[in-house]
Amino acid sequence: MPLYPLFADLRQRAVLVIGGGAVAARKVEGLLRAGAAVTVGAPALDAGLAALAAEGRIRHRAGRYVDEWLDDGGIRDGGSSAGRCWLVVVATDDATLNRRVAAAAERRRMFTNVVDDAELSSFHVPAVVDRAPLQIAISSGGAAPMLARLLRERLETVLDAALGPLAALAARFRTRIRARHPEPAARRRFYSSLFAGAVVDLLRKGQPALAEAALDAALRAPAAPAAGSVVLVGAGPGDPGLLTLKALRALNEADVILHDRLVGAGVLAVARRDATLVEVGKTGGAHSTAQDRIHALLLEHARAGRRVVRLKGGDPFVFGRGGEELEFLRARGIAYEVVPGITAALACAAYAGVPLTHRDHAQSVRFVTAHCRDSLDTLDWNALAQERQTLAVYMGVAGLDTLRERLLAHGRAAATPFALVENGSRESQRVVTGTLEQLPELANAHRVCTPALLIIGEVAALAGCLHWYGAPPLGGVPDLSLRHAA
Repeated sequence: MPLYPLFADLRQRAVLVIGGGAVAARKVEGLLRAGAAVTVGAPALDAGLAALAAEGRIRHRAGRYVDEWLDDGGIRDGGSSAGRCWLVVVATDDATLNRRVAAAAERRRMFTNVVDDAELSSFHVPAVVDRAPLQIAISSGGAAPMLARLLRERLETVLDAALGPLAALAARFRTRIRARHPEPAARRRFYSSLFAGAVVDLLRKGQPALAEAALDAALRAPAAPAAGSVVLVGAGPGDPGLLTLKALRALNEADVILHDRLVGAGVLAVARRDATLVEVGKTGGAHSTAQDRIHALLLEHARAGRRVVRLKGGDPFVFGRGGEELEFLRARGIAYEVVPGITAALACAAYAGVPLTHRDHAQSVRFVTAHCRDSLDTLDWNALAQERQTLAVYMGVAGLDTLRERLLAHGRAAATPFALVENGSRESQRVVTGTLEQLPELANAHRVCTPALLIIGEVAALAGCLHWYGAPPLGGVPDLSLRHAA
């Protein structure tokens, strides 16, 4: 089960630490930084904890643990209870005692961390990158704490030291910023300029007074009219790791995201949390949202001053109607830009271990769409049936019988290999291989569904030996690598 990320306010709240050694001392240090009222329960304290107790920064409850410590915060002043603890940290090397404390805290519905024992812990202490008041917490759920620490070390090297002062400055001006920019979209644009402009540069140079003056001047300046825009973004085939950096930036700046149905959940998960998501894709081969309606939505949101991302699977200019949408926007004076994506042919072939071109087998590649009979009738079948080339067929699952028939009729060999890649680049990826004469039967036998990309050509036979992602291909085809070696 995933953990629920939580930042707790422990100021003046009772926290009980069981154990008086070096591990307990490290936990106490962090709790004191958070302003907690810390009691350490242990027969004896190490030198560092003893010094903190002598200074009055922590309370020491001497003796062996009893469950009643949990009920009074570990503190008794003149016999009066201070109330139950908010958190309990167990830092002893006595496994039996650790289990006992964890069980008693569980009965009392208290969050407990048993150091180095994820199973007994109901909360985990993360690795922290501190740019106060900005903090980044990293947790592996107790599974790999060293990995969390390694990631923290890497983040420490890339996160600007000015981020803390910048966050503090933004907090002081928050009320004024909200009053000056009541609309969320305008406010986000202001913050984007604040976090990337002159203010942060001045903080980097150690000039906080000038930075505050620059922020004050920005808030006093006349507001420019909100200008909406559209970014046409290619989402790739599904693996969010294949998003470009510019695509990720656009998703995190968007006010509205109009996305295809087949855009993966992992891709949508990296978008800004409060962006409005509107699905405008296809279902069962038919438009769930007419193209005219998509145009109207783009225009409506852009004219309202919003940043719109039109998120398309693969690449927007490869069978994605991206050109039509840009023509519509240009005719109405809407600013736009395009962020290319990795198209399905490139990604599915790569994840299936199929090189689209190969010196020995294919000197060219053709991208073809075959989603309906009308589109099939417009193709140059004599050219498509030529040898020593690769065909990458988009949206062709429903027309495999016709595709085979036309290629065979125009001279393509029945033994030509194919690879049919379903859900390419996703965890559910499957690859079916065979020969052209078997194509529809194998697809039916393995119940291949959309989205799937079909690769036809000699290179498809390499899927059997070059596959690297997911399960090996289903079906079978002669291994060209062995034939070539012979």
